Amino acid sequence: MKTYRNYDDLPKIKLPHGQEVSISDSTIRDGAQMPGIVIRTPQKVKIYEYLHKIGIEKLETFVYNERDRKAIILMQDMGYEFPEITGWARANPADIDMVLDVDGIEETGILMSVSDPHIFDKMGLPSREAAEEKYLNALQYAVDHGLGTRAHIEDMTRADNYDFVFPLIEKIMDIDPDCTIRICDTIGYGVPFVGVDEPYGIPTIVRHLKEKLNVKDIETHCHDDFGLAVPNSLAGYWYGANWSNVTFLGIGERSGNAEMEKLLLFLKRRIEGFDKYNLDCLVEFGKFMEKEIGIRIPRNKSVVGNNVFAHESGIHTAGVIKNPFTYEPYPPEIVGGKRNFLVGDSSGIEVLRFKVQETLNELMDVNIEVEKNDKRLRSIQADIQKLYNEDKRVSCISDEELLGYVKKYFMFNPMVRKEMHRDEDGDNSEDSTNVPTPGIKPRMHDTID
Repeated sequence: MKTYRNYDDLPKIKLPHGQEVSISDSTIRDGAQMPGIVIRTPQKVKIYEYLHKIGIEKLETFVYNERDRKAIILMQDMGYEFPEITGWARANPADIDMVLDVDGIEETGILMSVSDPHIFDKMGLPSREAAEEKYLNALQYAVDHGLGTRAHIEDMTRADNYDFVFPLIEKIMDIDPDCTIRICDTIGYGVPFVGVDEPYGIPTIVRHLKEKLNVKDIETHCHDDFGLAVPNSLAGYWYGANWSNVTFLGIGERSGNAEMEKLLLFLKRRIEGFDKYNLDCLVEFGKFMEKEIGIRIPRNKSVVGNNVFAHESGIHTAGVIKNPFTYEPYPPEIVGGKRNFLVGDSSGIEVLRFKVQETLNELMDVNIEVEKNDKRLRSIQADIQKLYNEDKRVSCISDEELLGYVKKYFMFNPMVRKEMHRDEDGDNSEDSTNVPTPGIKPRMHDTID
C-alpha cells in the first residue's frame, strides 16, 4: 500500500528519452520587446546575475546598439561561466558581422522565417526558394567565421513543414551538424497533443527532427497566445527536445513567452534528476522585475504571485496549519516565498486563533496558546463577520486591524473586568470576587499601551 503524507513520498516523473535538459533565456532579448517597458543596461546586468544564481545555461541578447554592447561587456566582466552570452541576428551577413564585432560571443541565433506570410508579405521575397537561399547563405557565413549557430525557424507552426521546412533543416544540418534547431511557435498555434500532425503538433515536429533528420539539439521557443507556451515547452522535452527558450515571467510581445519560473519549478519538483537549478531567488527576482521594470505580477500568478502561499478559507487554513502538505504543492522556501495566513470573509476560527496567538506572542514576547472556545476569540470573529455582513467590507483584515482587536479583547477587556473603583478614602481596590478569565495559557499580567 502506498501512502502520500509528505512531499518526499510523491514519486517523480521520468522523461522517456532520459536526455539532459537545458534552458536558454531570452528575457533581455525577446522579453525586452514587450510593449510598454524598457530594460536599461543596469537592469540587464542584474537580470543576468539572477540567471546565474538560478543556473540557466544560456542567454541571448541583441548587439545592435551601444546600449546592447555595453550591457554585454558588463555581464562579461562579472566573470561567470554561465549563462553563456549568445548573439542574435537576422539572416544577413551585416547582422552577423555585428555579432562578430563583440569579443567573447561564440554563438548566434539566426532568424529564418518559414511561413508564407513571413516570406512573401513581411520580407517581400519572390519565392520559398529565395528564402531558403538567403537563410543558408547567412548560416554558411556564420560558420565560416567561426560562430556556433542556432537556426530560429520562425512561425514553424504555420508553415509547410514537410514540403519546405524539413528539407531546409536537412540542408542546415549539412552546413552545420552542430546547429541547434529552434522550433518557433511564433503566435502560439502549436499544441502539445500526440497524434496532431504538422504544422501544429509539437510532439510530431520534435519526433520528426529527432528520428528522421537526426537533429542532435532541438529547442522550443513557444508563445502564449493560446495559453499553451509552458505545456508546449514540456511536450518538447517529453518527445526528445533538450532545450527550451523562455523568459522570466513570460514577458515578451503580445501575450509573451513560456514562463521560465513555471518550467523550472516543474522540472525541479516533478521530473526525476533535475536538481541543478536553484530556485530560491525566484520570488525576489519577481519583485525586482515588478519594482524596476514595471511588470505587474497578478496576485494569483503561480510561483511568484503574492497569493501562492496565502491562505484565507477555513478549510484550507486549518489543513495547512496542521500539515502544509495538505494544501501546498511545495514548500515556500523552494522559491524564496513565505507562507501567509489571511483573515477574511471565508476564514474559520482556526486561522483566526492562529493569527491571534501570533499577534499575542509578538506583543508579549512569550509563547501563548489561545483555546478555540475562548469567548474573546469568538467576539473578534463576530466583529469581523459584521464588517462583511453589514459594512460591505471587500478586503482582508490587515495585521494592524487584528492587532487592534487583540488589544481590545485580550488586553483591555480583562483589566476593566476587574471592576476597579475608589473606596471612601479614595484608594483603588479590586472586587475580591473577580476570577481570572479562562482561555489563555500561560497567563501573564495584561498591559495597555
